Amino acid sequence: MPFSVSRVLPHGNSSRVALACLALLWSASMAQERPAAPAPGAVPLTENAAASTAPGGVREFNLTQLGINYAVQLQGVSSTVGIPFSIRADELVTQAALRLNYSYSPSLIPELSHLKVSVNDVLVATLPASAADAGKPLTRDIPIDRRLIAEFNRINIQLVGHYTRECEDPMHSSLWAKVDASSTLRLNMQALKLGNELGSLPQPFFDARDIRRARIPIVLANSSSPLLESAGILSSWLGAQADYRGAQFPVSLAALPASGHAIVLALADSQIQGLSLPAVQGPSLQVIDHPADPTAKLLLVRGRNAEELRSAASAVALNAKAFSGASALVSEFQPPQARKPYDAPRWIPTDRPVQFGELGQAEDFTVTGYMPDVVRVNFQLPPDLFTWRAAGIPIDLQYRYTPRPRPDQSTLNINVNNSFIGALPLRAAYPSGDRWWNPLTMRLMADGTAVAKREVLLPPLGLGARNQLQLHYYFEPVAGKCTPLLDNVSGTIDPRSTIDVSGLAHYIAMPELAAFANSGFPFTRLADLADTAVILPDQPSAADLETYLGLMGVIGRATGYPALRMKVGRAADAAQWADKDLLLLGSAQRQPLLNQWAQRMPVQQPGANTTQWKLGGWLDSAVQLVVGARARGDLPTAAPTMTVADDGRRAMIAGFESPLQAGRSVVAVITPEGSHASLMEALLTPARLAEIQGSLAIVRETQVDSVLGTDTYYVGKLPPITWLRWQMSRSPLFLFGVILAVALLGATAAYASLRLRARRRLHHS
Repeated sequence: MPFSVSRVLPHGNSSRVALACLALLWSASMAQERPAAPAPGAVPLTENAAASTAPGGVREFNLTQLGINYAVQLQGVSSTVGIPFSIRADELVTQAALRLNYSYSPSLIPELSHLKVSVNDVLVATLPASAADAGKPLTRDIPIDRRLIAEFNRINIQLVGHYTRECEDPMHSSLWAKVDASSTLRLNMQALKLGNELGSLPQPFFDARDIRRARIPIVLANSSSPLLESAGILSSWLGAQADYRGAQFPVSLAALPASGHAIVLALADSQIQGLSLPAVQGPSLQVIDHPADPTAKLLLVRGRNAEELRSAASAVALNAKAFSGASALVSEFQPPQARKPYDAPRWIPTDRPVQFGELGQAEDFTVTGYMPDVVRVNFQLPPDLFTWRAAGIPIDLQYRYTPRPRPDQSTLNINVNNSFIGALPLRAAYPSGDRWWNPLTMRLMADGTAVAKREVLLPPLGLGARNQLQLHYYFEPVAGKCTPLLDNVSGTIDPRSTIDVSGLAHYIAMPELAAFANSGFPFTRLADLADTAVILPDQPSAADLETYLGLMGVIGRATGYPALRMKVGRAADAAQWADKDLLLLGSAQRQPLLNQWAQRMPVQQPGANTTQWKLGGWLDSAVQLVVGARARGDLPTAAPTMTVADDGRRAMIAGFESPLQAGRSVVAVITPEGSHASLMEALLTPARLAEIQGSLAIVRETQVDSVLGTDTYYVGKLPPITWLRWQMSRSPLFLFGVILAVALLGATAAYASLRLRARRRLHHS
């Protein structure tokens, strides 16, 4: 997908300086810009604490928000916990303090024990372990010199503990201190004025060093479909960058926000209130100062027509690092090749084994010491993998470790999503004492580590869209007083270890809103959303547009790829996109398709203040009896039809088969006025996201209720034998029919054979 970038000279100079003709590959763009993974357990801040568009102010983070969502226990004579934090490029720390909530063992000797607190390896406080405060919850405010704080920082808290003045067990159970996750880091920030530089993108509009939820205002000259398609490309790209933080996109139509960074999309003849737009000569990108906020920046994404605007948005989404300077023109843009099914960059390939080295950095697979960190392997799976009667997902696990001096209880413990899978013993170098054949019993590398290989099966029921394989080396310490504990043990998971899902078919019962909420499915089957059309109200409100861009951000996070080929239209355009999956937005009052397709949906609005849930009738039940019911024990059952009072603040997500073409899906996101914020909050909050399932999800403020209907259809394809076995297993009547058909076929064959033999006998006689 080559294109040329030209730098536009300031002061209106019409000459161009050609920078390069770039042959851009996706692996050389998004792969190099992989968003920083959260620390284990990291959660984004809530909507109220989302990143302001204007830098500066006071920031306060607890340890959970900094990636440590558990009470830290420091164990042994010397153990340390590290707390990372970072500072945005457009902010300067003027004051900092750590409020530490902690406790320590009553057995610690005060003269020999204390807690050390350091910032970037510089000691800032030493906390004594006095006998009077031992075993009590304590709080200590520790000021931090702002000169110690850089872009990337680390607070280390180290326990130095002793329980006796004589020989001691370095891992004795009385040597402990706890740091509570409610401890907070408080930062006073001052806004910095940055230069106008495209090479810093996506900064300052999104800064990967900011752990808060991203809030990126979008300014649209109008709500035309071409403009919205370009905005969807940018929001899906930014959603991928925001990753676990989540992203929100407040929308302004033809007017600038009063302050803060913002992205402006406009054509050559567009007008934006409060902004004088310069002339454009083609697809262009430009960073300028906000006219009303001296510390804020505006990114202008422009073109003379819709095609040029789309080219500019696509170019920055595919490789923002290709640009430099305050402004640039994009010429000769060629879209990348169409994506293949299930090839989203953030999904593991389903046509081959995948090495662990493709899922993480090599240095993350090695741990050291008797209390090592966990080796974590994060991976995403397509939600439609058919795991029925699968023994498990095979992992070819290759690992190395320091062999034990004698047989003991040391193990490599395997968990997936915090569920225990199994433990592999770590063998001893000398299992038979000092015998001559010991070197023959195990294979050792040149560095003295032992090499092992095992096949592990991950249970399919324990896996979801986003998964984490956790591998923990447990080295049993040598116990006893006056026994030196040499911290010279290590373990390595070989990056050539593989996980293989290529043996699983793609087949899923629909509608399944969990697949949509967690993976954007079925729209993300093609990562560029080539099979997706978004249907907006004829006159969309700012809330409708915020919902649309927010959903594109959610989808971009799931795939890691911008929505380059998605279509946006109105109700009148739906018929021409019958061969696509449709994302339907709006309310019953503003989206005519919600009324036209009411009989196909699991929810209807027969009156202004009532909502009717249609979960299937007697005919559906009869059909399910024949073809097999879709059983879900985790979702509530309900009457075939229910009518409830509606106060207008209840947002809903409904899934159903497209009325335009069998096998295609429609996801309707129904947002009455004032409800879109709670809907997006549910999609961006992990606890509420997990509750979105089934055919219909009802969102009201902080509550999510999901229901499963009986209007089931299936997407995907199974091998014929697998399909037949599966159908027989789920439907007694289908099984009876197959048995009857086989019996009749056998009887017919036997009857024909006997008749033939009888004729031959009569002929010979």
